Amino acid sequence: MTKTVILGVIGSDAHVVGITILEQALEAAGFDVVNLGVQSSQEEFVEAASANDAEAVLVSSLYGHAKQDCEGFHQLIADSDLDVTTYIGGNLAVGQDDFEETRKFFREMGFDRVFDSETDPEEAIEALRADLDMRSTESERESQTVSA
Repeated sequence: MTKTVILGVIGSDAHVVGITILEQALEAAGFDVVNLGVQSSQEEFVEAASANDAEAVLVSSLYGHAKQDCEGFHQLIADSDLDVTTYIGGNLAVGQDDFEETRKFFREMGFDRVFDSETDPEEAIEALRADLDMRSTESERESQTVSA
């Protein structure tokens, strides 16, 4: 069963390369990806998740203002009665020195997973598979031989 994920860059951030790479990697891994593109609002993420019956919302931010851009995001999700796994990644804070502090902040904000800008897409995909309880994609199951 294909899982749908919403992907986009939040707030005024206009960095597109990271989400393009992530979109391609997610699609190759068997996910159905709805890419909102750049400069997406919280409301656009929530509306897309609702309209597409998404299992996960992946937020990207590289310009360092994710704390401000994501304030109230999880309340908006809750108010919309969505049950989605939420990820955020990138350069999330201006002058970010200690990523563990940044990770803690965003986890407390409600994100299920928090990644830095150096995270390999495969790491995020493996985490997403685990969080959504996907043991393998259909193509991987088809390529496996079964001996009885």
